Amino acid sequence: MAFPLSPGAHATNIHTAMTHFAFLPDRAVLAISGADRVSFLQGLVSNDVAAVAPGQAVWTAFLTPQGKWQADFFLFAEADGERLLLDCEAAQADMLRQRLARYRLRSDVSIDPTGFAVHAAWGAVPPMLDSAIGAPDPRLAEAGWRLILPRPTPDAADHAAYDAHRLALGLPDGSRDCEEGKTLLLEANFEALNGISWTKGCYMGQELTARTRYRGLVRRKLLPVSGAALPPPGTPLMHGEKEAGIMASSRDGRGLAMLRLDHRSAELTAEGHSVQVHIPSWLTLKTEAEG
Repeated sequence: MAFPLSPGAHATNIHTAMTHFAFLPDRAVLAISGADRVSFLQGLVSNDVAAVAPGQAVWTAFLTPQGKWQADFFLFAEADGERLLLDCEAAQADMLRQRLARYRLRSDVSIDPTGFAVHAAWGAVPPMLDSAIGAPDPRLAEAGWRLILPRPTPDAADHAAYDAHRLALGLPDGSRDCEEGKTLLLEANFEALNGISWTKGCYMGQELTARTRYRGLVRRKLLPVSGAALPPPGTPLMHGEKEAGIMASSRDGRGLAMLRLDHRSAELTAEGHSVQVHIPSWLTLKTEAEG
């Protein structure tokens, strides 16, 4: 395990050598140990667990048997190779432990809480990257880095700064932007953000994910929006008298919304206020008619 520096030792270096660093209090870390930890997860999640290595994280999703989103998380490898660390929503940690454990059967696998603290960094390279358990964010280079430390760093920035950063990039944030048992991975842009492996073999929910891709069945997408008065999550976005989608997470005039693709260029409103749709540079869109 690579935790040689104390939280106090980080503080000076962080703010003199990098742009932004934030503790994420809404995240938790589970440890997956045992000889079968990789093969166990490989059959359950959307991305290639074998690609996880020290300094290289994977972002992946855990689906229902029917292929709908249940949770997503980052996977890290400890330097000694003995455990995988699962960076997930704190509110979903107990659920994930219980549901993953249902599939353990005779596998040599243990799933345990750790108490570790998740941090995000963006801007200049964080100076403690080589001494912490961390890696570049596997979704987008612009997203920065994710780091796991033994406890919160005392003077890390408010997590709201990171929330604004990920909204500016158009990155989804778990249950704030996806509906459990309803959202498809391609609706939430997992393919474009390196959250799916198409070559690793079978996993739970794979059939619907593959069929959605090959048949071009995506009719709606999670897209960045902006406006002077973005409404709460779940608020309908309207194109005239037609519902074009629903609002997801937002902060300070930037947000995400699940929108029907045939309304992506329309003039939208929410509760009487104008809402603009933005297509991020990393996302290529096709309507169903375009194939």
